[in-house]
Formats: sequence, structure tokens, C-alpha cells
Amino acid sequence: MQQIYPIGTPGKPWGNEEKAQWKAQQSVKRSYQEEVLDKLSKIVPEGFQLKQYGALPYDEARYPLYAVVPINIDSNKPSALITGGVHGYETSGVQGALQFIEAKLATFKDLFNIVVVPCVSPWGYETINRWNPLALDPNRSFYPGSPAPESAQLIKLVNELALPLALHIDLHETTDTDNSEFRPALAARDGVTHDNWNIPDGFYTVANTSNPQLEFQKAVIDAVKEVTHIAPADENGKIIGADVVSEGVICYDKKALSLCGGLTDAKYVTTTEVYPDSDNATPENCNEAQVSAICAALNFIK
Repeated sequence: MQQIYPIGTPGKPWGNEEKAQWKAQQSVKRSYQEEVLDKLSKIVPEGFQLKQYGALPYDEARYPLYAVVPINIDSNKPSALITGGVHGYETSGVQGALQFIEAKLATFKDLFNIVVVPCVSPWGYETINRWNPLALDPNRSFYPGSPAPESAQLIKLVNELALPLALHIDLHETTDTDNSEFRPALAARDGVTHDNWNIPDGFYTVANTSNPQLEFQKAVIDAVKEVTHIAPADENGKIIGADVVSEGVICYDKKALSLCGGLTDAKYVTTTEVYPDSDNATPENCNEAQVSAICAALNFIK
């Protein structure tokens, strides 16, 4: 059943007035400077550097965009891209990426060229939002000429680095607010009806429909099992409406959906989905699940 959203008219897509009304209701709830930038300034290991690849036009001074990149690129090594915070409200995607930079990145530097973008959507991080201020979902906006600056500037970075990527792991969460806020908002914005899914209790990954690499996905799932529980399929054999193709794994057509996971042509691609609202989860546990997933992905292809 469609939920009634407090903005707009049911069945009618939002115009500029409704989008402005939505934006006016958003507020800063945490600090990108304190929780991301201040940490980044202290944790980049030897052999890597902070690269500013852009800034969000909403407030360029407040929202500079950074990647951690190797000082020297070795063409004989495979290359990997790690992205977090495409959806800014998904906290462990950001904090898990930062924890990986601090605790594990140096251990892989001799094996890979690794690029880490810990917070793609800092406005979304501060306001705990899925969308950007334009009421656009950056994770549906990875296409040429993207109107979402978060997506457009990440695309530009990847193109400029011109690395032949073997791996891309995109760090996400599925939360209870997906059903209580974000999917109802999406339905209202687009003037359509969306059926809400049961939120899966546990970790899962999203593979690429055209190239799922199930042994690779299994390696990630098996590693995360040591940290947190894996989401079971629902009574229809699905997770968030998609068929479960192996334990804790579903598939999306990432390029067709303009997802961050479809940004590259890497052979090995996965999107992690941590469930922070579980009774058995803690923030530390969620961050560790992300780190375990990254390490397992890298260990699989080394």
C-alpha cells in the first residue's frame, strides 16, 4: 500500500515548488568536516595522497570532494576503486571506508593501485539523506551529462585517472528508513506507487546482472559471516524484491539503472549492503563488515 507523503499531490510528480519544499525541511545533523575531513587529514598512509577532485556547488568551501590515491601508479599492478557514501545517510559506507584507509590500505599497497573515495555525497552525509539538495538520487545518476554533481564529479575523476580497473566495491546500507521515508518520498516525487519491501535483516551484496561473478560474491559473503549475519531470503526467495542467486547475493543491471556500481567496466564488481538497524548490529560492527568485505574482495583477485 502506498504511504501518503506530506509533500505534493498523490499521483502527480513534483515540480520545482515541491522540491523546494522538500529541501527546506532538510537540516544539518552531523559534521562532514569533523567526521570525515578531519579524519582523512590524519589517516592517509605512506605511499598515498589526498586528491581533491572537486567540490559540491551547493557550498564549495563546506563540501570539498576527496579521494585517497597512490602517489605513484604501477601499471603492472591491478587497480581497484572503493567508493562510500554515494548515499550519504548510509553511515558505515563512509566510516567503513575511512576505517579501511586507516587500518588496512597500507597492507595492500604493494599488490594494487587502490583509489578510495570515502564520501561521494557529503551534503547527504550531513543531512542524513539519500538524495542531494536537488531531490536527485546520486546512485541513479551515473550517466554522461549527469545532473547530480556528486555523480558527475566522480565520473570525471575516474575518467581522468584512466586506470584499467579490476575491482570496484561500492559500500552501502539498507535501513529501516528506506521504507519509512525514502521510498515513500520517491513515490511522491515521481507521482507513482511503490510497494514497500520487507527490510532484510543482515548483510547482502548486489552483483551485476550481466557479470555476477558468484564465486567472488561468495568470497565476500563468507568473510563478512565472520563479522555479522547474512540476510536470509524472504518467503518469496527474494531480497528487496530481487531473486536471491546465491546466499546473500542478488543482481541488478547496474549500468541500465545508472548505479555507481555500473560506473566502470571492472571484471569484479559488488555493492555491499549492511543492515545497521538490526538488534544484533552496532556502528562498530557495521564498519567492520564493510572493511571485511573490502579485504575479501581484494584478497580474491590478488
